[in-house]
Amino acid sequence: MDFNAQPIGIYIRIVAIISLLLGLNDAARLLGVNLGDVSPIAAMGMTGFVYLAIFALARLFAAVGLWIKASWGAVLLVGATAVELALHLLGNPDVRMSAFGFAVRIVLLASILIIFVLSVRHSRARAAD
Repeated sequence: MDFNAQPIGIYIRIVAIISLLLGLNDAARLLGVNLGDVSPIAAMGMTGFVYLAIFALARLFAAVGLWIKASWGAVLLVGATAVELALHLLGNPDVRMSAFGFAVRIVLLASILIIFVLSVRHSRARAAD
């Protein structure tokens, strides 16, 4: 995929910033921000804590990958977000998110899919020239 085209590049950077903010929010939850004296592991359980750590790291790495316009960033973001949403929709009690968090993840997934479509269209248009 060619993410270096000018209109696609700006869109990718916006998605990278959203992914970075969501990853930092998850990292803050891992550190127990706003939990007071309660341990984050006690509040979420060990499995929930591990799930959140994996998704937070994947989202942070994906944000870096998207920022440098590497295709692995988009693949990592789609994979992590799709797995997280699937676990949530299947009723896994360890993956918790608010309605706003769910909506942001849906927007991220849709954004990356739009980037893929735009990139393929741009490649085909460039090949036709």
